Amino acid sequence: MAELNIVLVEPEIPQNTGNIARTCAATGARLHLVEPMGFKVDDKKLKRAGLDYWHLLDITYYSSLDDFLEKTKGGKYFLFTTKALNRHSDVEYPDGAYLIFGKETAGLPEEFIMQYPENAVRIPMIDEARSLNLSNAVAIGVYETLRQWDYPELLCKGELHRHKWSEAGL
Repeated sequence: MAELNIVLVEPEIPQNTGNIARTCAATGARLHLVEPMGFKVDDKKLKRAGLDYWHLLDITYYSSLDDFLEKTKGGKYFLFTTKALNRHSDVEYPDGAYLIFGKETAGLPEEFIMQYPENAVRIPMIDEARSLNLSNAVAIGVYETLRQWDYPELLCKGELHRHKWSEAGL
């Protein structure tokens, strides 16, 4: 299976991280959390947002951004930021890609972005909008990557229950 990595650098809002954890669990993406975080991992709001998907989650914690970079040295990083010149849909995400997102109030540090300017990507939005919600931005990044990979090992077709078709007269 292809490997997709979602990295949250210093996330602050437990509900966002819980929603992102659920997205990772539902898509098979690995979640990487970089401290400090604005909540404890046992926060009820975090668990509630992730609901009953925690057993499906592959999660790794790092003490700092430097710790993450050291432990993932050689990784192919893609920095999601409003400061990027490239659109998120104009780059090709390789197997093992790390999609990196900053904290809700400040995004990624500019000095970090300057280390990888060619891999900084932006989700288009109107000029007056400051940014998207973090969990929405992650979902957009995850599904663009998976679309490019043709949704490996994901269930792509649903099935209506037969009795519902009968009730509808079909």
